[in-house]
Amino acid sequence: MLSVNQLGVQFGKRILFDDVNLQFTQGNCYGIIGANGAGKSTFMKVLSGEMDPNSGAVSLEPGNRMAVLKQEHFAFDEHTLIETVIMGHKEMYDIMAEKNAIYMNPDATEAEGIKAGELENQFGEMGGWTSDSDAAELLSNLGVKEEHHNKLMKDIPGGEKVKVLLAQALFGSPDLLMLDEPTNDLDAVTATWLADFLADYKNTVIVISHDRYFLDMVCTHIVDIDFSKINIYKGNYTFWYESSQLMAAQLANKNKKIEQKRAEMMEFIQRFSANASKSKQATSRKKALDKLNLEDIKPSTRKYPFIHWKPEREPGDQILRVDKLTFTDTSGETLFNNVSFVMNKGEKIALLSDNARATSVFYEILNGQLEPTSGTFEYGQTITVAVLPHENEEYFSGDQDLELMDWLRQYSENKDEPFIRGFLGRMLFSGEEVFKKTSVLSGGEKVRCMLSKMMLEHPNFLLLSEPTNHLDLESITALNNGLKDFVGNFIMTTHDHELINTSTNRIIELTPNGTIDQLMDFNTYLTSDKVKAQKLELAGTPA
Repeated sequence: MLSVNQLGVQFGKRILFDDVNLQFTQGNCYGIIGANGAGKSTFMKVLSGEMDPNSGAVSLEPGNRMAVLKQEHFAFDEHTLIETVIMGHKEMYDIMAEKNAIYMNPDATEAEGIKAGELENQFGEMGGWTSDSDAAELLSNLGVKEEHHNKLMKDIPGGEKVKVLLAQALFGSPDLLMLDEPTNDLDAVTATWLADFLADYKNTVIVISHDRYFLDMVCTHIVDIDFSKINIYKGNYTFWYESSQLMAAQLANKNKKIEQKRAEMMEFIQRFSANASKSKQATSRKKALDKLNLEDIKPSTRKYPFIHWKPEREPGDQILRVDKLTFTDTSGETLFNNVSFVMNKGEKIALLSDNARATSVFYEILNGQLEPTSGTFEYGQTITVAVLPHENEEYFSGDQDLELMDWLRQYSENKDEPFIRGFLGRMLFSGEEVFKKTSVLSGGEKVRCMLSKMMLEHPNFLLLSEPTNHLDLESITALNNGLKDFVGNFIMTTHDHELINTSTNRIIELTPNGTIDQLMDFNTYLTSDKVKAQKLELAGTPA
């Protein structure tokens, strides 16, 4: 299908990867992973032909069609949504445009008429006669309302454009489908539909994603960029992660516990291979993956930050009471209405809404930054709150452009350099990096700084608004582990399915007409008939 031969890419003296030889075959889904800066997006650009390698070649089997998820949100502004989707199959679209131009020309010659007939046959053989309905079905499945299908792209919100461009890539079942972060800006229901779609996809898929649940759902293979090399391993992300961690532990410390864990992993491999379609950790509805081998996976050079909150005091029985909280903005739009709940000890809440503004405003109210239109809230006397806001620029802007050491020192009771340096080291800021100016920090580095600040506060209650934004897979995994181990309470909003499902035990969804409040995990919430009935009732739609 797609072959990579002796591929090499370097920037100046820095070798990103070299001597790469790989085969991507039909019916498989390959998830590309690697630490920040390893070259994931660069590798995909080389595979798609957008970028030339320094050495080697990429070859697509003759006659195969490739589709790439585009990020050009304004490139199709003058086209309707349906037309934009069909443009994903360039050959079909060009034929459609050519034949329609002939039909619309009153002075068309007899030869042109014959040509139009030939084009019509070609168009039909490609599935063109059902192209409008096929494009509409894709848009609807991705959550784009039918009333928008014939609008121009420039007349729809940016979040909807993402879905249209995704439909464009999926249209016409390309032989090779390449997707870079396809779940960005997708709600949970749409992301699940996409995962189901790709899990059943008959052709080849290559995907980059920071969503571990999505990678587990769709991937039959993991493409790991590490040691300036690229290797393909059978299995999904969870299998790769657990295997690589085990191999690293074996190298570092050979003992009975490691050997016991190894035995458990070998048993897992056998179950995973024999029953891939039924295992929670296995690829959804994909064919069983045979001959998985632990020895195939090498220990990784990746580093994981240490994220762990140690509360200074244990919370009492009174945690948080919210009573009839309502917020209507200056334009008259009600973001949420009459929200009431009591948070109990040990509860970890996932806060959801179809409107991102609603959750952002809710956090600002709980953080004391914004007054509600009506209603009240009250924390218990023993509660100490730490906040990770959706936007953190205010913590890094201002007159002072501090070095990282000094920035963190202002939030620490212990001002000693060895303590601050050690703390930053655990968050992957080592050596001279501790003297970086906060003005040059990347988005991911700033989030790690904010998490450091929160840990130094020793809170027993966390407010987390989109905590995975800008984080790589390693930091997301560490955050997930930290939240699972946290003994206090938290309220969190995130698009990371795995993070919600494994670290929260209560779901609260805000709507303009009321609140859905359920004690259950996220997977159960998404499939619950009770929840679906509540949503219909709040929307005023008969069940």
